[in-house]
Amino acid sequence: MSSLTSDLAREVVDAPTARPQPSPRRTRRTRTRVGHAAMYLLLVALLGIVLLPFFWMLSSSLKNDVDVLTVPIQWIPRTFVWSNYAKIWTEIPMAGYLANSAFLSVVITALQVLTGSFAAYGFSKVRFPGRDALFLAYIATIAVPWQAYMIPQYVMMQKAGLTNTFLALILLQAFGAFGVFLMRQYYMSIPDELTEAARIDGLTDYGIWARIVLPLSKPALASLALLTFVNTWNDYMGPFIYLSSNQLWTVQIGLQSFIGQYSAQYAMIMTGSVISVIPILVIFLAGQRYFIAGIATSGMKG
Repeated sequence: MSSLTSDLAREVVDAPTARPQPSPRRTRRTRTRVGHAAMYLLLVALLGIVLLPFFWMLSSSLKNDVDVLTVPIQWIPRTFVWSNYAKIWTEIPMAGYLANSAFLSVVITALQVLTGSFAAYGFSKVRFPGRDALFLAYIATIAVPWQAYMIPQYVMMQKAGLTNTFLALILLQAFGAFGVFLMRQYYMSIPDELTEAARIDGLTDYGIWARIVLPLSKPALASLALLTFVNTWNDYMGPFIYLSSNQLWTVQIGLQSFIGQYSAQYAMIMTGSVISVIPILVIFLAGQRYFIAGIATSGMKG
């Protein structure tokens, strides 16, 4: 009996210990963490690639002209030329160029937001014969390249005596099909019952647009304003074609002052580019929350 007991005890001791198997939930959690880590690494790598030209621009703005285009690239300047940021204000009327760009960007942005939101209300909340066909025809103009009607536009402005004035750019860019499309898509997500109830209470379409629809459309309005401001601020061809006076030049045209017939002041060009990026960066950081919300919800309902 004792030998049988000892043999059983020996078998129990010699038997392999069973290892606990991981639960399916823990396995899925581990895979999810690994997937998220890989995604973050990929996004960081892509972010580095996107920011690489901006870092080169910032680095070049702190160099001498002879060091900007050296091969291999000097990512970190051997000598930081901070005086470039003080010198540029005396080399060209940089303050005037920035003021002109700010004026055009603010005025055109305000007009595009006003006209785009108002037209989008008509295309989304007002019923009239041929509304959808007219909207499609208007949106189809986005597909027409600007080069196709660039010359007719200039001839019109020239005959109207508006060349070399801000008014030419303002009139040509105060209306935009993209802004109407963006705002209409957002307005379509607002229930029609809300506007119908306001109409029953006695509000006109102007009152519904101003007192109900606009306050509910802050994300879309911020998205349109940000996109229009950035596009107008970075516009080069428009001011280049219509503005011939140095006093009216924008910052994008003014930076051409550093390009001579035989050489160019590359360090000054990069310094001016860094300065011109700062207003856009500040505005984007201030409105990115509304911008993301507007883009995410503008296509919810067509």
